[in-house]
Amino acid sequence: MNFVSTRIITTDVKTLVSFYEHVTGMSAIQYTPDFAELKTPSATLAIGSTKTLQFFGGDEVAKAAQNRTAIIEFVVKDVDAVYEKLVNFLQSHIIQKPTTMPWGNKSLLFRDPDGNLINLFTPVSPEAIKRFEGKV
Repeated sequence: MNFVSTRIITTDVKTLVSFYEHVTGMSAIQYTPDFAELKTPSATLAIGSTKTLQFFGGDEVAKAAQNRTAIIEFVVKDVDAVYEKLVNFLQSHIIQKPTTMPWGNKSLLFRDPDGNLINLFTPVSPEAIKRFEGKV
């Protein structure tokens, strides 16, 4: 088994795609107006409209903008530099400025337009650097 993707269900694919393109600096692949993907070397962030729920059993399978349990995480080379670059864009979305966590990552925590938590982090302790070797 290989973990390859996380999908966000939204009522506004265009807004979320634009937001994630701005934050990551990557271009999304927009397969249809209702489905797009941001592909990284290790995993994909998929963005699907609520219309796609019909293929998975109906409207009640998932609810847009209701996440209160998951954090979508991206490892970056320098979270402080990313913060400086994005601070104006993210200003109303920031939950926590770059802060070093007890497990050795320096993390920037914010919400996307649907309220999903996003963590951009850089490993800073020797243990964390080793854990993420080759992934940054």
